[in-house]
Amino acid sequence: MDKPARKRGRKPKHTPDAQPNPNSTTITTVADDTVVASITTADTTTTDRRGSKRRRKTGKVKNDDAVIVTSPERRAVRHSEQNGEYDVTAVVPESVGKVVPSMDAVVKVFCVHTEPNFSLPWQRKRQYSSSSSGFIIGGRRVLTNAHSVEHHTQVKVKKRGSDTKYLATVLAIGTECDIAMLTVNDDEFWEGVSPLEFGDLPALQDAVTVVGYPIGGDTISVTSGVVSRIEILSYVHGSTELLGLQIDAAINSGNSGGPAFNDKGECVGIAFQSLKHEDAENIGYVIPTPVITHFIRDYEKNGEYTGFPILGVEWQKMENPDLRMSMGMGNEHKGVRIKRIEPTAPESNVLSPSDIILSFDGVNVANDGTVPFRHGERIGFSYLVSQKYTGDKALVKILRNSKTHEFNIKLATHKRLIPAHIGGKPPSYYIIAGFVFTAVSVPYLRSEYGKDYDFDAPVKLLDKHLHAMAETVDEQLVVVSQVLVADINIGYEEIVNTQVLAFNNKPVKNLKSLAAMVESCTEEFLKFDLEYEQIVVLRTKMAKKATRDILLTHCIPSAMSDDLKS
Repeated sequence: MDKPARKRGRKPKHTPDAQPNPNSTTITTVADDTVVASITTADTTTTDRRGSKRRRKTGKVKNDDAVIVTSPERRAVRHSEQNGEYDVTAVVPESVGKVVPSMDAVVKVFCVHTEPNFSLPWQRKRQYSSSSSGFIIGGRRVLTNAHSVEHHTQVKVKKRGSDTKYLATVLAIGTECDIAMLTVNDDEFWEGVSPLEFGDLPALQDAVTVVGYPIGGDTISVTSGVVSRIEILSYVHGSTELLGLQIDAAINSGNSGGPAFNDKGECVGIAFQSLKHEDAENIGYVIPTPVITHFIRDYEKNGEYTGFPILGVEWQKMENPDLRMSMGMGNEHKGVRIKRIEPTAPESNVLSPSDIILSFDGVNVANDGTVPFRHGERIGFSYLVSQKYTGDKALVKILRNSKTHEFNIKLATHKRLIPAHIGGKPPSYYIIAGFVFTAVSVPYLRSEYGKDYDFDAPVKLLDKHLHAMAETVDEQLVVVSQVLVADINIGYEEIVNTQVLAFNNKPVKNLKSLAAMVESCTEEFLKFDLEYEQIVVLRTKMAKKATRDILLTHCIPSAMSDDLKS
């Protein structure tokens, strides 16, 4: 007896209809009838000896919306309600007392979100509401977290002690750094409020006070802690690595976007995520002033957010003496070896694999990839890159064949084959004969397979997500998302999330090129080459005729998304 044919492509763990909102894990009603929704919990990743990123089961880093919960020995603030506000005069730490005059600049942010449905890209999900924190800075602007206003349809802000919510306009969203900038057109909002001033990057053990609007109440909350670590952190929302502060206080739903003050009353950061684990307590993370300043200056310089540049290389530590000797490195040389270079990065024109990066902008790079930071501290040299702006040039000194070379390299942002986000735009799709084609992104994988997509998604998609590099700036990974069953596609119903390699023997570069080739096809058959040596063949005239009936049956307004029509 013949064995049943193997089904290619793994089916999603959850059906789209049953998929929970990826950015909302808790919904709570507060006094003003506003729904508070927490943000998606995402897992931290680590790199094993083979260079593969794996999710650590030791803990989860979570985008907060968040309030800081202090340890018992730090819970020194007596919260008594007087005239609808907490009394913050009875405070033990002196630093909190200095923050009080600045608290009027802290606002509560209300947002209504309408997210795209990546599994059914012609639809949007049911809208939901969230609340978070923010604060006023110079130039009639308000800063908060990017995840607090992601996919927003309406944003409002409310000042401390006020009963009025003011409509806000989103000026810029920095997904990589998890910062958003708002403004309010109503002049009344800005009356009687002094903007916050930014302070210097704090040192270890410096006291910090975090102010915001936590879940469970509508009034302002003040908590304190100390800086326990300063290093390059994984920013969950943007899937990037930037400088961050770790503080010894947990961050919970409600306090996202709230400012962190030093003992001078200056803002030194923005609360944005926390570590959740049974063996870890009171670990929160703060976006520091260098990252905030970069975001603000980028907006002021370009009129929009352009992102943080990268040095588009993968590198290897050179700590082994035999490895250094084989690469022609003498005792005077220190640096890291280039393993691979992003084909879309400008440096691919001048750098080569096995080059040794000796210094970046005059700062020597150690064999472990770190550079001097402050007294007694070192930090990953990617920190130097993140201080630059998109389009800036940097002097890179390398060792090649025992000879040193210097190159002025123009820095650009990262182009991923499977992007971590799509910039708030609706997802692209194309439908022919019931076959739904789409481009793979991290939000799409999360929609199809849940928050554990890095375990449940097909292995080939995950391999490309972790290791593949885009050859061109417009390259996409195109898949057959699903097949809307009809008479014309009998036998193809089980194809799910399988990559499309070619159409009529022509390589598929991106979704737009595939749609253009199919729409203009005059040949008798439509032939799609898929992964695993699978092919799909349809009669051209019958396929295009059947498409109209399938769209009508499933109430789909168009066979392709608007971005593919131009």
